[in-house]
Amino acid sequence: MTIAPGPEQTQTDLVTVVVDDISVRVPKGTLVIRVAEQMGVEIPRFCDHPLLDAVAACRMCLIEIDGNPKPQPACAITVTDGMKVKTQRTSPVAEKAQEGVMEFLLLNHPLDCPICDKGGECPLQNQAMTAGRGESRFEGKKRTFPKPINISAQILLDRERCVSCARCTRFADQIAGDPMLELLERGAQQQVGVADDAPFDSYFSGNTIQICPVGALTSSLYRFRSRPFDLVSTPTTCEHCASGCSLRTDVRRGEITRRLAWDDPEVNEEWNCDKGRFAFKYTHDGRVKTPLIREDGELRPASWPEALDAAARGLAAAGDRVGVLTGGRLTREDAYSYAKFARIVLGTDDIDFRSRPASDEEAQFLAAAVAGRLLGPTYADLDAADNVVMVGLEPEDESPIIMLRLRRAARKAGTRVWGVSPVNTRGLAKVDGTWVPCRAGDEAALLRSALQSGDSPADGSAEAAAVQITRALSTPGAVLLIGERLASVPGALSAAWALAERTGARVGWVPRRAGERGALDAGALAGLLPGGRPLTDPTARAEVARVWGVEPDQLPRYAGRAGSGAIVESASALVLAGIEPDDDPDRSAILAALGSETFVVSIETHHSAVTELADVILPVAVDAERAGSYTDWEGRVRPFGAAITGVSTVTDSRVLAMLADTMDRSIGRGDIGELRSELAALGNWTGSRAAAPDAIPETRVSDGLRLASWRLLLDLGRLQDGEPHLAATARATEALMSPATAAAYGLTDGALVTVTAVGTGSRPRGSVCVALRLDDVAHDTVWLPMNSPGCSVLVDLQSVPGESVLISLEASA
Repeated sequence: MTIAPGPEQTQTDLVTVVVDDISVRVPKGTLVIRVAEQMGVEIPRFCDHPLLDAVAACRMCLIEIDGNPKPQPACAITVTDGMKVKTQRTSPVAEKAQEGVMEFLLLNHPLDCPICDKGGECPLQNQAMTAGRGESRFEGKKRTFPKPINISAQILLDRERCVSCARCTRFADQIAGDPMLELLERGAQQQVGVADDAPFDSYFSGNTIQICPVGALTSSLYRFRSRPFDLVSTPTTCEHCASGCSLRTDVRRGEITRRLAWDDPEVNEEWNCDKGRFAFKYTHDGRVKTPLIREDGELRPASWPEALDAAARGLAAAGDRVGVLTGGRLTREDAYSYAKFARIVLGTDDIDFRSRPASDEEAQFLAAAVAGRLLGPTYADLDAADNVVMVGLEPEDESPIIMLRLRRAARKAGTRVWGVSPVNTRGLAKVDGTWVPCRAGDEAALLRSALQSGDSPADGSAEAAAVQITRALSTPGAVLLIGERLASVPGALSAAWALAERTGARVGWVPRRAGERGALDAGALAGLLPGGRPLTDPTARAEVARVWGVEPDQLPRYAGRAGSGAIVESASALVLAGIEPDDDPDRSAILAALGSETFVVSIETHHSAVTELADVILPVAVDAERAGSYTDWEGRVRPFGAAITGVSTVTDSRVLAMLADTMDRSIGRGDIGELRSELAALGNWTGSRAAAPDAIPETRVSDGLRLASWRLLLDLGRLQDGEPHLAATARATEALMSPATAAAYGLTDGALVTVTAVGTGSRPRGSVCVALRLDDVAHDTVWLPMNSPGCSVLVDLQSVPGESVLISLEASA
């Protein structure tokens, strides 16, 4: 029997080992426990985990090895040529050793099984039956601790259940880079704990619950809520960001009770962030439950036919002056339906999925470089790259699995990570990254300088940084990751694409929201048809018209308006889906349109600022109630099924199909199978593309203090509503400045400061008052969280990153 070598191994790297009298050839360096697994032999274990470094803490996996006088841990011994191993199946010595270890582990373990959340899926329960003694010989008093204790707002610890396997502490240190958990004390008093002033407020803390083998770590949200055998489990995809994590959603009596990370080696491995794990209460609270129409200035409930008739009349009255704005909650299939509905039923190309800071340059970049492209770069490319350069992206906050994969690549393969950012972030430190300081708004100039740099290092710091970036991107397999924030920096995306073309680096566009890449590929952007097809290309028009069952001349002839501001300004009617005005720099224009004569149809899951002012509201299903797919930042389609079944809610696609029928135009039934068939029939565009953007960076003069900002992972986002335990672990709302800049303004660490927008043109001035923390920040820069409690940059400050601001000591300080 031969176990296949890895892709970089050859037959000469194989060794012969005998396990339970069966000879096998396996790759050199393989752990004994892995060899046994691949042979179908299950060796009991608690501390062992394939993604964690071996520690041999629990000693449950003891085996007999010829030539060794004592049993050895299978999880920490690598095979050698000629090794002879006997597991508990063939060795009385190994069997007795495992029984003894199990007996010791159970000496102080409480009889909590009837109430323990792990009951029914507990490795300790299972292995006590298969590898333990039939009866206990212990007659003394078991060790007890007060229980439970909070090691964070959402993680509870029952210390007497712990078997000191060190899975949680190793995960926190090795995988998450948050070494806040430690094994404290010695002997029988050993226990997992945290420092009094440092709770386990990690973005990835929930993974420790899932990998704990004994129920010592439990969730505040799930504790005492259910038994595993009461749950209906469905494979799903996370809707909170573009990482594309595979999850398992567990439902009991029509409500989600918990989410777990699902094993997906190509994407999230076995991990996910706490936002994806715990932020699901929004699916129950604040829902729009029935269609609503506005009469005499007031909303009233209506039947579906009545609401659809009202929406159809209002949209038909607007002619072709209709705009469609969608948000990040849409699946790939629903975004495709909006693209089809806009072109066929409304006769408009005024459609945009980017309800956030955006630009025409970004739209051109997406059309040229991203839409309809084949898979890549991928997570595997990050693992294999010598260098990864990030610009306008803080992955720990904006795409957490990218941060975990970069951390693994840095630890295991020596991948060097570069972060072009106004702040030297905690996430960059976790990947052992090199910080390239850059004020918000100067990214384009830095990238353009890198594009024009020579091979010799320069004396100035900015020029030297440009040379470093160019050299890093010129290495084999280099990847350039760019975040959606670059859309607000004129010339940045143009320079990034040109730099990648020059150096041969692969470009990865990382949007913040889960639905954006799928919406782009589905054609929910002005000038683009599904699959990245240019609207004005005759061949592209003919391909789409054939699948849609219309004539090419029935599609809009010219590219429409892009950007929420332009669409809202010109429209007599709007179709809005998943729009949150507070996320958009054109917030005032959107709210003004909603309060004006513009006819507004809101297709929405929850009540919001939009539904308060809309003329017709049509309720739709949330993720858990529908099947669909998201496309992650790689371009990988991530399908999922409906976790909650038997409900009366309908998808966006079905609502649009009914609305189209009401307007005497058909776009199909709107069911998932039909939509996926159409998308598969269209495929990706293989013809000529729009030219890449070539915008020139703005010339920025010395403009005093400049604002930098991005969204923290845990903030005031609507999909986090209703989960106080998760909100309690969010990072503090505070301003960041460098010590030198703070000293220039007479400020000190911890001071209460007021940050005020300078204001340009008719933009009103706004201000926020927050505490100041000194950190590694670019010169003459103040960083604020984009949308955290007490600080919304777009709403309170009424500003955008890169603009000038003022700072002063709060008068009451």
